[in-house]
Amino acid sequence: MRQTVLERNTNETWIKLELALDTKSDNAINTGIGFFDHMLNLFAFRAGLTLAVKCDGDLYVDAHHTVEDVGIVLGQAISHVLGDKSSINRYGEAAIPMDESLARCVLDISGRPFLIFNVPGDKFPCERIGNFETELTEEFFRALAFNAGITIHLSVEYGNNTHHMIEALFKAAGAALKQAAEISDSGVTSTKGVISC
Repeated sequence: MRQTVLERNTNETWIKLELALDTKSDNAINTGIGFFDHMLNLFAFRAGLTLAVKCDGDLYVDAHHTVEDVGIVLGQAISHVLGDKSSINRYGEAAIPMDESLARCVLDISGRPFLIFNVPGDKFPCERIGNFETELTEEFFRALAFNAGITIHLSVEYGNNTHHMIEALFKAAGAALKQAAEISDSGVTSTKGVISC
């Protein structure tokens, strides 16, 4: 079973995260940021994994530390459960529509972290959704990519509604991760014979 429990404690956040990559049951996510909880739940559903997150963050400052640190711990958990990354598909791709918006994710579980993040006009139309600052979407995915060792290319091809655009991004990322993390019988999917760490 590819599963793990991680805990991270700093002066800004306390996080406990449980991840089960190959089982699907109800998620239990509470970061104190309603919209972010909703996005994490959608990500987990599309990725076919079970996720439990408890976070006590310094939301009296803003949401930045909470969102980024959850991305860090989730990325570490994904890296941990994937181990040496042998016998997985490695590559994943998904395009997800959400009403007028279309988002795309292409990723490589390569051990080489990188993030390309593109939205029309370089920023979302709205700066906030509830108590979630929309610019933190990129911060979350950067933290996830660099701690999971994944190259992630994310883009909103078009859209007008900020909620729809961000929701499509989280769903696309989850769907692409599911495809890439699936067990394959092809051994190590690299001509080097090893996937970089």
